[in-house]
Amino acid sequence: KFGVFPFQSSCDKDVILNILSVLTDLLSLGTGRRIHYVVSKGGSEALLQALATAARTEPPDHGTLLPLLRLLARVGHRDRKFGLKVQKAEATDIILSLTRRDLGHHLHLTHCLWVLRVCASNVTTGTMLGINGAMELLFKVITPYSKRHVRTVRAAIGALAALLKSKSNSRRAVNRGYLGELLRLYQDWHRNDVSNNYIYIRRGLLLCLKYITNIQLGRETFFGSRGMEILFTSVQDCLSCKNLDPIITTAIHILRKCYPKEHLPLVTVRSSYSFPLPGNANAESPREGSESKWLNGDSESEGEEEAEKDWDNEDVESKEEDCDLETDVNKLRSRPVLDRPEQELEKYETLCAELSQNFQELEFESEEKKSMEDRTENLPSAPSHFIPSATSVKHPNCRWRNQSVTEMGPDPGEQDFKAPLQSWRMKEECIWDKNDEKRDISEEAQDKDFCEEEDQARSHVFALCPLLKDAAWYKKMFYPHCEGNPSPGGRMESSDIVRNLQEKRQGEIPFHNPHFYAARARCVKSIPGYRELAFPDFWGHQPPPYSKPVLERKHGVQRDKVLDDVRRLIQPGDVIGRTVFDLGDPSLSSPAAPGCLTFFSKFESGNLRKAIQVREFEYDLIMNADVNSNQHHQWFYFEVRDMKSAVPYRFNIINCEKFNSQFNYGMQLVMYSVREALQGRPRWIRAGQEICYYKNHYRCSAAAGGGVRGRFYYTLTFSIKFPHKDDVCYLAYHYPYTYSTMMSHLDILERSRNPKKVYWRQQTLCQTLGGNPCPLLTITAMPESKNRDDLEQFCSRPYVFLTARVHPGESNSSWVMKGTLEFLVSSDPIAELLRKCFIFKIVPMLNPDGVIHGNLRCSLSGDDLNRQWLTPSSQLHPTIYHTKGLLYYLRSTGRAPLVFCDYHGHSQKKNVFLYGCSIKETLWQAGCMVDTAVVTEDVGYRTLPKILDKVAPAFVMNSCSFLVEKSRASTARVVVWKEMGVLRSYTMESTYCSCSHGLYRVS
Repeated sequence: KFGVFPFQSSCDKDVILNILSVLTDLLSLGTGRRIHYVVSKGGSEALLQALATAARTEPPDHGTLLPLLRLLARVGHRDRKFGLKVQKAEATDIILSLTRRDLGHHLHLTHCLWVLRVCASNVTTGTMLGINGAMELLFKVITPYSKRHVRTVRAAIGALAALLKSKSNSRRAVNRGYLGELLRLYQDWHRNDVSNNYIYIRRGLLLCLKYITNIQLGRETFFGSRGMEILFTSVQDCLSCKNLDPIITTAIHILRKCYPKEHLPLVTVRSSYSFPLPGNANAESPREGSESKWLNGDSESEGEEEAEKDWDNEDVESKEEDCDLETDVNKLRSRPVLDRPEQELEKYETLCAELSQNFQELEFESEEKKSMEDRTENLPSAPSHFIPSATSVKHPNCRWRNQSVTEMGPDPGEQDFKAPLQSWRMKEECIWDKNDEKRDISEEAQDKDFCEEEDQARSHVFALCPLLKDAAWYKKMFYPHCEGNPSPGGRMESSDIVRNLQEKRQGEIPFHNPHFYAARARCVKSIPGYRELAFPDFWGHQPPPYSKPVLERKHGVQRDKVLDDVRRLIQPGDVIGRTVFDLGDPSLSSPAAPGCLTFFSKFESGNLRKAIQVREFEYDLIMNADVNSNQHHQWFYFEVRDMKSAVPYRFNIINCEKFNSQFNYGMQLVMYSVREALQGRPRWIRAGQEICYYKNHYRCSAAAGGGVRGRFYYTLTFSIKFPHKDDVCYLAYHYPYTYSTMMSHLDILERSRNPKKVYWRQQTLCQTLGGNPCPLLTITAMPESKNRDDLEQFCSRPYVFLTARVHPGESNSSWVMKGTLEFLVSSDPIAELLRKCFIFKIVPMLNPDGVIHGNLRCSLSGDDLNRQWLTPSSQLHPTIYHTKGLLYYLRSTGRAPLVFCDYHGHSQKKNVFLYGCSIKETLWQAGCMVDTAVVTEDVGYRTLPKILDKVAPAFVMNSCSFLVEKSRASTARVVVWKEMGVLRSYTMESTYCSCSHGLYRVS
């Protein structure tokens, strides 16, 4: 106060100068807290009043004005309301007048420009300055390349950039031709500044272009003025010098923003697969007529949304978490009414047979008494009970592709699921001729009862995908004598091929059997009617014998990829643009030209919709949307062949939807080589170099994008050098785990357990919408004996309810479930203790149809099943409906689970952690007052996470959350907690890539 307020009363020049000198010294030292203090005491207003007084003198007293302007620039930079204070003090005209008067005096002019820049930081003030001719004034100061008065030029460019943050100023600049002038100035400074002494001036000009292209008119004018070519060329000149990174980053930002927006190269963004829903719930394609209108419209906010680096975003959920918290105590404490008639729960009694099992007649038969032949030739049949779903009485219009009503065959719900292994047989025919070296490996069931629910329209033929197209290298590996002396008719005996395949298979893969897998795969129902088996799923895989660090991100890798994308626009003659694979066009399943890769994805869990060859070794890939949906693109799994070895192929998956990905933080995709597998190394390995994930120029309209205006797409780009020429490789987002893998795994687990110790019961919970059985497992310890006490102890064990894979793209949740099941039936002492203490009810795959069809998030209904728990439909969401019904039944009998846990995978976070539910923690986080006398809560929900934090190396307690969000009200975790009263109701999230803490931490 002592230093500021004398301005208002003193007219003595020496006093004012002394005060200015003291303030300058005080504010030049220390932190910004001193300036904020001056601002809070009215310092800005006092300085502006002093400026008005000093400017009224004729001629202006620059001895007072210069230190005053310097101080104003420093204080104004820290004062967020400085622009408004300038308007209130009517100082805008004063500042402009001083600037015009000092055009010929560069020292005075520079000080005026500093203040002008601070004033323009407020959009309203900047607009007023623009109306009053500030930009015309600045363009008189900004000159082509010169070594004179560079300080003044720099200040003018800074002020102009601040003015152009106003959209009205940007329009005014475009209409007056200033954008072209800025491009010419930038070219001139770039061309002449060979020593890179004026990087700040060149970057300042780029910032002006960046702000002016925030509006649609600016982007169009920039594009029409050859701005893309000018900036692209200048960036190429700068790449060799790391000191020029600020210029490169800003220029690439402008290039990305001004790249013309396009539709995906698809006829429709709807999934290639559609499924007619029962009743009147048929999914209709959204109207897409407004898409081009949006692309050509004036999207003013488009440029501003790209202000941050794509790979440096924070998690959206963490930003919005506090706003999303449920703060209504009554809603948090309420117990909703039953969502179905109470008498309907009685049918779930058969799914809890362990509670009424008559063990008096149980014979404890040891595995040794069974013949080895029985153990290897008979798969266990599923139990006779199942709960019918909507598909039990199919809608008249609901049929499989190419299937008539009469071809639908018996209803799957009317029969047991039987898969006797002895009926499975591989029958291969190896056809060698000059024009078509192809081999079909087919299988045919001799048992009439085998998979009776399989569509009658489907052929009893299955082929191994990698052996379907080209058998040349396989023939050389296994049948060198056949090349010169083929068998009669050009065919090889199928038994020979199977035998050689099995002989080539070195060692056993734990809990995997190709025969079991193929037997189960034949019974899978799918919309396209899969007839091929993906080799990795059939053959199996072993874990790599080594750990691998996460991929280190190379400096500048993303900008290099973006520049390659821009080069397509600037040099279109280099782009091939050939479609080499289209899921809807079978004619494109073979290579269109020599040297072109061949793609395929029509197998279980596969997802690749289209492949376009961009350059000789570069391909754009488009994923398929979830069935009956036009979105949810992230999961991919496809086969590629006919490659050259040691050549880097670039793949761009151009329709990803998540705004960020662990691919930006060291994650790699996984690759499986068939040649490596046949040479005794069947492994999924982490692969890919130069990986980055960024927003691209493809857009989707609100009509086509599910109501989200102008939905953005992202590109995942990576390069791969394949290890072998003409190999067959599979690429996937994460380690695939198919529905058939799960079913065959359950078969093996049932056969491998010790029936004297492990109680195992596999039942069919229900049929899915697509007609596939959803298994339900019961695992516990057999009673010690048949006496009453032991049987009562058996029946009184508390339940633990586990579920997984409600989201098909989260395959890591299935691998965690696989490990859980293997541990629970093992002879580990802890597993034995757990079996004796608990009864485990497990639904290992809540969304079989989504997994089968390679979906990311949804089921065949096009719904996210983990958002349907509040009011699931028995027709559209049968697995959720009946899982919830079983939980209701357990609660009605006083046997609500002690623990409920739904396994998931997290695409952006590291480690393993739990989400739980707590009323108090939710209210505390939301800043609500909690009356502990009214709101009481058992803190037992924290017990399990704390135990896991101590014993599980991958688990991190600090990542756990126990908040109840409004947007999660219909998830399994919240519904089971609220409606079933399960205190320990969790979602367990597992990372896709690496851990940041503990034993498995990677740098």
